[in-house]
Amino acid sequence: EFTQALKDAGVAISMDGKGRWMDNVFIERLWRSVKWECVYLRELETGSQARQVLGDWFRFYNEQRPHSAFDGRRPMDVYREGHSASKAA
Repeated sequence: EFTQALKDAGVAISMDGKGRWMDNVFIERLWRSVKWECVYLRELETGSQARQVLGDWFRFYNEQRPHSAFDGRRPMDVYREGHSASKAA
């Protein structure tokens, strides 16, 4: 019913294949890191605290932390390289 409602509205649905494990690998790894490196290490009592702590962690994750998937580079550096290369083209 849900996908039919999208189709009826003219929405292009992008699906790699129903239930493929690869579809969730990135997000599962990301949330595992969020939980183990950020959330479980703190006693967050309010939504405001959670917002601040998670914002700080995601800035660290994207702008400071080297990633093995990017040969030790930071995600923001990889993004900027790709963004400037696409502007030059």
